[in-house]
Amino acid sequence: MFGLFRSFCLLTGEASGTLMTKTPKRIYIRSFGCPTNLADGEVIIDCLSEAGYELVQKIEDADVLIYNTCAVKTPTENRIMNILKNSPANKKLIVTGCLPLINFERLRVEVKANAVVGPSPGIRIVEAVSKVANGQEVTMVEKDFKPSFNVPKVRKNKIIGIIPINYGCLGSCSYCCVVFARGHLRSYKIDEIVERIKFDLASGVKEIWLTSQDTGCYGKDIGTNLVSLLKQICKINGEFFVRVGMMTPNYALESLDELIQVYKDEKIFRFLHLPVQSGDNEVLKNMNRFYSIEDFKEIVYRFREEVSGITIATDVICGFPGESDEAFSNTLKLVKATRPDIINISKFFPRPRTTAEKMEPRVPLREVSERSKRMAGLSKKISSEKNNKWTEWEGKILVDEKGKVSNSWIGRNFAYKPIVVKSSETLLGKSINVRVVKTFATYLRAKIL
Repeated sequence: MFGLFRSFCLLTGEASGTLMTKTPKRIYIRSFGCPTNLADGEVIIDCLSEAGYELVQKIEDADVLIYNTCAVKTPTENRIMNILKNSPANKKLIVTGCLPLINFERLRVEVKANAVVGPSPGIRIVEAVSKVANGQEVTMVEKDFKPSFNVPKVRKNKIIGIIPINYGCLGSCSYCCVVFARGHLRSYKIDEIVERIKFDLASGVKEIWLTSQDTGCYGKDIGTNLVSLLKQICKINGEFFVRVGMMTPNYALESLDELIQVYKDEKIFRFLHLPVQSGDNEVLKNMNRFYSIEDFKEIVYRFREEVSGITIATDVICGFPGESDEAFSNTLKLVKATRPDIINISKFFPRPRTTAEKMEPRVPLREVSERSKRMAGLSKKISSEKNNKWTEWEGKILVDEKGKVSNSWIGRNFAYKPIVVKSSETLLGKSINVRVVKTFATYLRAKIL
């Protein structure tokens, strides 16, 4: 099924009825942000490669620059805007990803882009590049677009297959701007996802990342759910592992018993990303989150009781409007009680067009920073203590990443713990037995057995 698109691009150079320029163009592509955006970037790379464009690794070698952007947080948006504004004037510039739909006005005013394209462009990126190469200016900002699953992609990591199971969500969080970019829930069918996984496995993938804005709401628009999807994936023949992406607590609670059971399958990494955001029910209400602290605790405690060795990750926002000293103290208490292995900490920044943008009273920036530091200190302490319990652990890991230090490799065990080993051999994609010899807050170090 993937060959049809390849032939179409190579023979006609067309996408959405637009003829590809006959002059070869060299393109530099850079993606930012979440796994979903990275997966979109892989599709962009393959579409352009199959359409005959040359992809280069350096900006100075390119004729066209494509930035697949993220703008979920203000610091991220500012960093990317700085990159865009400092793009060489002699290069054509195409901006895609979430930024165009989150803050189009700022992009329009501050950046001289030749084309602005919405997130998940799929084969539409070929049309955009073709028009830009021919001297046209392009705006293709379409909401609620869902790219075809039949489009091939070039994986940055040949061992990991990133698969968006749905785009958009059913949430209406008062602080979130991603909904403006990703829109309402659009799920892929189970058989589509299963076929995509089989295709990736046949090409050498050994680790599958199921990603979306909220995996917990998967399938609610097409009469199915996440548990049903995971059960079908676990039936696929072969030795591989699945990392389930972030799910909100209210959806996890809906099918908690079944979810716990499917997490016991050996193909599923025992890794649960459950964002709580605040440990205070009043703040959660103002955030428009549809669960309570008690709900979060129930899910964590049940998983810990029934799924041995599970790694729990969560997200916390510090300084949400109206967050009192007591409310922040409640978040600290929740973290101390549930002891997540990983805490992703964000400082609150008002995002354009969100309800929270106009909420009062605002927590002073200095206090937001202070709370973030306190939370980070507690997180590091808990993570160090939790990881210390893995000392002398022996078992199998799948090496899925090359380390930053020479001759170092990073693998994952059944609980998705990052474990660093040293070897002069190429270990990427191999399963090896190791023994943990030292632990740190963010990873484990091991010797190969």
